[in-house]
Amino acid sequence: MIGLLGKKVGMTQIFDADGRQVAVTVLKAGPCFVSAVRTKEKDGYTAVQLAFDAIKESRMTKAKQGHLKKAACPALRFVREIRTPDLEGLKPGLRVSVDSFEAGDYIDVSGTSIGKGFQGVVKRHHFKGAQTKSHGTKMGREPGSVGASAFPSRTIKGLRMPGRMGNERVTLQNLEILKIDADNNLIMIRGAVPGVEGGYLIIKEALKRSGNRKWKVEGAEATPKSKNPEAEDKPQTSSSKKA
Repeated sequence: MIGLLGKKVGMTQIFDADGRQVAVTVLKAGPCFVSAVRTKEKDGYTAVQLAFDAIKESRMTKAKQGHLKKAACPALRFVREIRTPDLEGLKPGLRVSVDSFEAGDYIDVSGTSIGKGFQGVVKRHHFKGAQTKSHGTKMGREPGSVGASAFPSRTIKGLRMPGRMGNERVTLQNLEILKIDADNNLIMIRGAVPGVEGGYLIIKEALKRSGNRKWKVEGAEATPKSKNPEAEDKPQTSSSKKA
């Protein structure tokens, strides 16, 4: 099983070969850098740890800085592990991009859903509410009775009640890749994915429709530019032009 880390760019629409309008979500996936490789002999399981999204080193913890420097990776914000039995060609410092996938593949996308705050039963559990609002009706958007007074004389565990809605880890399975823009590291998939725009996502080969794809890794020479202004290319001065 292969995978990538990415973020949600937003939703748009494209037209398929038959001219039908299709809603798609655009994901910026990679480039991801291999920051660690977990093996059965050393760690008890096989997985690859990926890092994504360049940031300033000053915004990272010392432990994270040291971990990424040891793996010959640049300063990156989002680090996650992906379980995979295939570790062929994976070494710390190498780069993984959207070239590992192709249009027509199916993927599973995991992310954090949009938080809705504290909500009542009508919005959270789709209760219908009061049938009528005539004289004498006391129930509106309330949940109604939540327990019997005689037995068991308590609220039953698991009863649908008001509470916090959203802000949970959600995985959508079998999402179809419609288009890949390898030059800009973009993936367009059919339908929606969990989370807000700019939210981080874990993209993996579909568990139920696996195509047995292999990792396609590249050298680490294509390191992304750091977001540190001091690291950016400076304009040539007059002295440098004379030289």
